[in-house]
Amino acid sequence: MKNIEIYEEPIALYQLLKFEALVASGGEAKIAIDEGRVLVNGKIETRRRNKIMSGDIIEFEDQRFTVMLK
Repeated sequence: MKNIEIYEEPIALYQLLKFEALVASGGEAKIAIDEGRVLVNGKIETRRRNKIMSGDIIEFEDQRFTVMLK
């Protein structure tokens, strides 16, 4: 499992995917979320602006990430 460091919390889910270059753009992040391809703490998340906090676990494209506050 990899770590994602954020500088402030909360951060919107689609922004996290975009800033970490897991997708090419914010639009692509929104589509991935809408299609149910992103899990937050083990559950499918379809809310684009879901607030992600330190300690959350994000799963996307067969990868798992732990969010940590820097």
